[in-house]
Formats: sequence, C-alpha cells, structure tokens
Amino acid sequence: MSASRNAVVLVSGGMDSAVTLAIAREQGFTCHALSVAYGQRHTSELAAAGRVARMLGAAAHKTVSIDLRAIGGSALTDDIEVPAHGAPGIPVTYVPARNTIMLSLALGWAEVLAAGDIYCGVNAVDYSGYPDCRPEFVAAYERLANLATKAGVEGNALHVRAPLIAMTKAEIVREGLRLGVDFAETVSCYRADAEGRACGRCDACHLRAEGFAAAGVADPTRYA
Repeated sequence: MSASRNAVVLVSGGMDSAVTLAIAREQGFTCHALSVAYGQRHTSELAAAGRVARMLGAAAHKTVSIDLRAIGGSALTDDIEVPAHGAPGIPVTYVPARNTIMLSLALGWAEVLAAGDIYCGVNAVDYSGYPDCRPEFVAAYERLANLATKAGVEGNALHVRAPLIAMTKAEIVREGLRLGVDFAETVSCYRADAEGRACGRCDACHLRAEGFAAAGVADPTRYA
C-alpha cells in the first residue's frame, strides 16, 4: 500500500464496481468514488452509483460529465441497437476508449488528492471481451500513469488496482456478500429503464444472472 491512505475508486453503479469499492475500503483506504456521465443510454446506473457510494461509506463521490455521444461508435452512446447475449466477437456495446478516459479522470483526481492508488472494477473472466478489461491494459495504464504525472516523476508511485480481474462472476457475488454489498442497489443492464429495471436479455444481464446462479444466491435484480 502507498503512503497515502486516499484512493480513487471508479464507481459505475454496477455490481463489479460496488464490490471493488468494498474491497478498497476493507484494505484500509479512504475511498473517493468517481463516476462518469459519458452519454450512456442507461443513465439509471449513475443514480445507482450514488447509492453505492453512500452504502459503502465513500468519503466523497463526484460525477464528471463528458460527451462520448459526440463520437459515438457504440450501442451505449449511439443510435445502435443493444444486442441480445451471444453476439460473436467484441460486441457493439464496447465504448471506444471508455476505460482509458475514465482512468485518466481518476488519475487526475488522484494527483489532486495525493492518492497513490486507483481502483477499477474491470474483469477478464466472465466479461464481454472488451480489450480494455484485460490485465495487459491495466498494467500498461499503470506504466503510463507513472510516466505522465508529476507524482510519478517525483518518485511517488501510482498503482492501478483491479482486484476483480481474475475472478468469476460467482466469486464476485460471494465476495460482495462477505463485504456487505447490497446488490439490489446496483444496476448492470445496458438497457435499464429510468427506474433501473433490467431488460434480462443483454450481455450484462446474462453475465449477472449467471453469476448469482453459479454462486447459489438469489438474484435481487428487478426486471422491466
């Protein structure tokens, strides 16, 4: 752990980032939760992010707005239909550069806070195949962070933590329950309605449902 007890935690409102925030808190960090309103169609996840930050005792929570709809290219930020689970290849729900941009915002806040640690909830086991959810990406971004910042150049190492990277969704569910995460407060669906109710058909819904089933735990997801 770095000398600073502050950490910036990316919190989307979904189950993975909620568990990530709980892990960072358990590891002794004062957690500053960061959410990003990037033009995503499922804006109810941002309301969920606020609930998660309060539920898990974040010292602060802020939402930064950017407009990724201006470049589009994803079913989450453009007029492209969100596919049902099972489409081959990297799905159209992949948002170009999203995790790079979010980590960059977290990196900026981390420097302001003198925080040496950034947490993100990316996962490379039960996931949709996004290239920016892989261990190689996380390691590469950490190298960039230490090259690109005043803190890194002055010898105050920055760490990008992805504690869920090698966990199955079932393991994430169990870890969250151990840490007191109320998954009913989270929203994962790519097509969630204004009240946060899930479609039950998209990739995110499928992965979430499979995780609870494999963990042998009742799924609290509300469906439209």
